[in-house]
Amino acid sequence: MDKKLTTKDYTYIASMLFGLFFGAGNLIFPVYMGQLAGANVWPAIIGFLITGVGLPLLGIVAMGISHSTGLFDMASRIHPVYSKLFTCLLYLTIGPFFAIPRTATVSFEVGLATNLSDGMASLYLAIYSFLFFAAVLYFSLRPSNILTWVGKILNPIFLLSLGILVVTALLNPMGAVSDIPVASSYGTTSFFQGFLEGYNTMDALASLAFGIVVIKVIRGLGVKNPNTVAADTVKSGFFSMTIMALIYIALAVIGAQSRGIIEIAANGGAALSLISKHYFGNIGGIILAITMIFACLKTAVGLITSCSETFAELFPRSLSYKTYTILFCAISFSIANIGLSNIISFSIPVLMFLYPLAITLILLSLFHRFFKGAPCIYQSVTVLTLFAAIFDFAKALPDGVKNALHLDAVLAFASHYLPFYDLGLGWIVPAVIGLIVGLIIQFYDTKIAGAASAHPEK
Repeated sequence: MDKKLTTKDYTYIASMLFGLFFGAGNLIFPVYMGQLAGANVWPAIIGFLITGVGLPLLGIVAMGISHSTGLFDMASRIHPVYSKLFTCLLYLTIGPFFAIPRTATVSFEVGLATNLSDGMASLYLAIYSFLFFAAVLYFSLRPSNILTWVGKILNPIFLLSLGILVVTALLNPMGAVSDIPVASSYGTTSFFQGFLEGYNTMDALASLAFGIVVIKVIRGLGVKNPNTVAADTVKSGFFSMTIMALIYIALAVIGAQSRGIIEIAANGGAALSLISKHYFGNIGGIILAITMIFACLKTAVGLITSCSETFAELFPRSLSYKTYTILFCAISFSIANIGLSNIISFSIPVLMFLYPLAITLILLSLFHRFFKGAPCIYQSVTVLTLFAAIFDFAKALPDGVKNALHLDAVLAFASHYLPFYDLGLGWIVPAVIGLIVGLIIQFYDTKIAGAASAHPEK
């Protein structure tokens, strides 16, 4: 008989989920979005919560409902080769290419960058990121102690520090949100901009990687029935994501209010540092910086460990876990030194490509049983989504790259023929068409199979 989880169990799982998801990007992007959205911050928040909270929750639930053993298993319903490529690209994105370097640059931006002259910032970033990833490498090779210590002690200190900042800022706002000017990009499409901004948290991608971790924990607590596991996953995920949603809302509002006194910062890390110093001076900035460094260190160790284990498992005859750990730390160090703003800029095209594929995989897995997991539906939806996602990727490239590749005609074609393309959502209609095509193929396959079974002599 299945064990019935207690409130303490749900709290434990939700806390673990929060620790897995809440990293550097979860702090900086809502603040920066608030600065840009200004008076239009509320529609932007709603859009942000859909992709920053709703999709990660659905990703975790999809993993449980579809009874998958992990991302590779879930994506294998499309094709084994596609599954391996998608898994590698997703882990590299939430790992050494973007998310892990971001942990170093965010903690640097919040802790040190605002106190340095522009001429010295690059040198100090190099020194800081080297020490940061040296520590990440040390603990990634022996992760249990740092993850336990940081998770139980430093994470609560970090959240307490953040809570003090949030409450202080909300009680003593720098300005009224309704009076804050709106950046041009948030003028008439603030909801859609917030929706796309939620991509930057990378949490929907992470949910596909970490969902199996939650399921294993629930099973380890004595819950064996797949339906009960799925239900407990939903409850734990909902609790954790509700906390994250409240933090996002508060940070976005504070970001918008900050425009009453400070200008739009270069990025969310710089904005958060300036806001902290406004309320607490240099001491407050130092306290926030220290807790931020350890929180980011914990996140980086977790991601390095997860990525190294995944690649060692996917390619058992390649490199060892230790070698992957060293390699990924070296890559992360190199990318961190291009700076936070550049990391964000280069990550956007990749996220515009990956997110549509992740969203459709999550939705198909959620409704898996309604179409009996027919491969033709997975394949047709994914192929057409992939086609449209390439155009979304091209549109999000830096202007210099687009000009060098002479993409004007390609982008003009997509803008003319793909609905919602100009909003960054050109994949939606192709995905729906793919679903319809897949359902038609499934219908005729079922009809032909039925006829063959009814007349076996033929």
